[in-house]
Amino acid sequence: MENAAKAVVEKMFAAFSVGNVEEFVETVSNDTVWIYHGTQVIPKGIYEGKEGARRFINGILKGTEIISFEPQQYIVEGNNVVVLGQEHQRVRRSGKELKQKWVQVYTVENNLISRMEEFATSEVVKE
Repeated sequence: MENAAKAVVEKMFAAFSVGNVEEFVETVSNDTVWIYHGTQVIPKGIYEGKEGARRFINGILKGTEIISFEPQQYIVEGNNVVVLGQEHQRVRRSGKELKQKWVQVYTVENNLISRMEEFATSEVVKE
């Protein structure tokens, strides 16, 4: 079960990394809940269901250029996957560059992500 849960999260990350929104949405359950606690720069939000997950990912892809996205460590226990990572992005509207460190906590049920909760910190590295 642990390897299966990690594989689902890795599949979602792969879809995100190439900007494939449909493959991304295929990895989440109909009643998924995505909770983003926000950072010093990026506002918090709660996204529910497949359409909520679609809004979450589209907001990132349309609003920023991802310079790097690096899941660095996976901690897996049963159907829970905790991922520690970092990213570097450029805000399309302002040109500001941000770096973030984050912890994402996933629950995987029936080979689909039913919950994601992200805790992050960010800093502006270029105005």
